[in-house]
Amino acid sequence: MSQDVPYPAQLERKQFTLEQLLRDALGGGAPVVRPVIGMRVDDDGMPWRFRHKAAFVFAEDPGNPRALIMGHYAAGSQRIVPVQTCPVHGERANRLAFALRDQLLKARIPAAGAALEGILRHVVIRTSRDETEAVVMLVVTRNDKSLRRPLRAFLAGPDPPTGLLVNVHYRPGPYMVGDETIRIAGRASIRENALGPAFLVSPTAFFQTNPEAAAALLTEVARQVGAVDDSGIVADLYAGSGLFAIPLALRGHTVVAIEENAQAVRDGETNARLNRVAAGQLRFVRGRVEDAVNRLGRTPPTVVVLDPPRQGCGPGVIHSVFVDLAPARAVYVSCDPVSLARDLVDITAAGYRVVRAQPVDMFPHTPHIETVVTLERTEGGTGRRRR
Repeated sequence: MSQDVPYPAQLERKQFTLEQLLRDALGGGAPVVRPVIGMRVDDDGMPWRFRHKAAFVFAEDPGNPRALIMGHYAAGSQRIVPVQTCPVHGERANRLAFALRDQLLKARIPAAGAALEGILRHVVIRTSRDETEAVVMLVVTRNDKSLRRPLRAFLAGPDPPTGLLVNVHYRPGPYMVGDETIRIAGRASIRENALGPAFLVSPTAFFQTNPEAAAALLTEVARQVGAVDDSGIVADLYAGSGLFAIPLALRGHTVVAIEENAQAVRDGETNARLNRVAAGQLRFVRGRVEDAVNRLGRTPPTVVVLDPPRQGCGPGVIHSVFVDLAPARAVYVSCDPVSLARDLVDITAAGYRVVRAQPVDMFPHTPHIETVVTLERTEGGTGRRRR
């Protein structure tokens, strides 16, 4: 998928891909895939400026080792392609990133380089959907004193960010950020109000980068969880900082949110207080889903929401949820149709049927597909998982 494919054709291709994968995996049990919920488009018929988390990488200019370039990795390589703007990022994120680059270039701050001998690695920017708030995080190998002057100049510019952070990341490897984050000025997070509930989101947090598509996900998940009187307890697995748990609790559901990452749990509890979620309506549990879900058996949930990472749930989780807990309904939010299709084979073998598959276009111009799948337990459906 690329930016030269007309947007309606992109959506049709994603729907067809998902249909094929589910049909190959489930055969006659495959659901009818609903049309993809797409993005709003500009005058040219294409969606742009939908990513509200922007990230760029720094590198030395091959033609001038003393100069600095900023851009993105070329597909499937470590080669940096310099860019002057990125049309899928929000406009303010682009402006801030390149304003910071200009100050770093003027101060001759070196890129980290492959050996991490220099300083600059990445810049990551979170903006609210309306772009009134923006937090900039500069990722460096060390918090060197040479950074002070260009950062002061950046903050004194015509469009200062809401907050400025420096993240120290000195280890090699694929991770973008390190463990130490230093607040230089302003706030450490933006407040995103576009989803109904308010969320405080930092550049280091995992949170959906496309607020418009995230709002569509929230609407679909809430619709599939069902009415408050019918849902009993809702278990939100891989809950993150409460993207689904908080809106469900605000609707009146009693929610148990399970999340392994300690910072995400702290963010979720902060967001629950920010939205004045009623006491007893939402409880966060820190732990691996594989372990914590076994403790739900004392008060088993009627509905389970799962939003696993790209690799899917894994066999242990599927057995614990769909054989041991056996909720009446489950809502599976997938960011990878291949792992989704694989997991659905085991889930349907445990006595569930797929009643709805709704794709959402979170990342236009890419092959990625986000899907909300609704499953219901069949009569006597606690069958053994297929091996």
